[in-house]
Amino acid sequence: MLSGLMNFLRACFRPRSDQYSHTSLDTGGRQDGLLWYKDTGQHVNGEFSMAVVQANNLLEDQSQLESGCLSLNELGPYGTFVGVYDGHGGPETSRFINEHLFQHLKRFTSEQQTMSVDVIRKAYQATEEGFLSLVTKQWPMKPQIAAVGSCCLVGVICGGTLYVANLGDSRAVLGRAVKATGEVLAIQLSAEHNVCIESVRQELQSLHPDDSQIVVLKHNVWRVKGLIQVSRSIGDVYLKKAEFNREPLYSKFRLREPLKRPILSADPSISVHQLQPHDQFVIFASDGLWEHLSNQEAVDIVQNHPRSGSARRLVKTALKEAANKREMRYSDLKKIDRGVRRHFHDDITVIVVFLDSNLVSRASSVKGPDLSVKGGGVNFRPNILAPCATPTEAGST
Repeated sequence: MLSGLMNFLRACFRPRSDQYSHTSLDTGGRQDGLLWYKDTGQHVNGEFSMAVVQANNLLEDQSQLESGCLSLNELGPYGTFVGVYDGHGGPETSRFINEHLFQHLKRFTSEQQTMSVDVIRKAYQATEEGFLSLVTKQWPMKPQIAAVGSCCLVGVICGGTLYVANLGDSRAVLGRAVKATGEVLAIQLSAEHNVCIESVRQELQSLHPDDSQIVVLKHNVWRVKGLIQVSRSIGDVYLKKAEFNREPLYSKFRLREPLKRPILSADPSISVHQLQPHDQFVIFASDGLWEHLSNQEAVDIVQNHPRSGSARRLVKTALKEAANKREMRYSDLKKIDRGVRRHFHDDITVIVVFLDSNLVSRASSVKGPDLSVKGGGVNFRPNILAPCATPTEAGST
């Protein structure tokens, strides 16, 4: 009993980390200009590859991979958590998610003694409520934080099951081998919430039948209230709470009519997949990648090259496509500074998680070292109890 408690505490506590940017000096990854990458690493279900390239003045993409730390007791199961958080309007929301969502997930998993759709949904809700609390406290000094938000893509591999949860337009794509032909097909696992998709526009219109301007075509791009492309997110409280859609918020964010009910939602779309031996890998990436590559193109790149460096290879291919669209060379694009670079491409985050069928089946009882790769830095957790921020503290920082 005591050993089980100690194992659980070790899983749920770790040193605090303030590594938000891939400019960290941590030796777990390498840097090439605005590109940070970790070509290969090991999680409890196989290998992984990770890369981030910055385009904005401040990196708005945040991401993490946590492995071996979802155990319910000393017998497992042991899992892998992947998160890609594509911020907009600033980095505050994506940074907040990076610090708190996984901690909420562990808390609810331990309380319910299982991983489930309900656990993931509660972790999202707690993260949304925590950020709302932060906005409420900062509003008098920093009102523009009400217009900062983030997409939120999560994958959890636990006990041979893959859960994929999503808000916004990041995407998870599975590479699945076809036994008869040897091909590896791309299967999109995540539902997206971007109003460029007709079904998403229809959903918003059905939820707001009295608002003919709920979705507006502006400069040939569909936008919610003419402001934002995603219909679901963490943050963006100016489109969720009337008290934050007023002065001193910048006028460009303020609606003409009073906000009667939330326009955006923080309720994720969640799918559940029982992993099979022919499931080869999953690509988790912010929309900066998918603007330049199709699902199948991305899967082909991973499948047709060595595993090591897969994420970096995807990012570089996307950057080359971005350069080609502007009739530039990739070598010239690399010379452009952050901020200006945003005119050519978005921040791009890619995490490729390979699935070793033997390890997936054994992960319920075999545990490797706890691994945390967060915001471009890698840390192995020591076997000591060092408390991190509790959910209460998270809302007050």
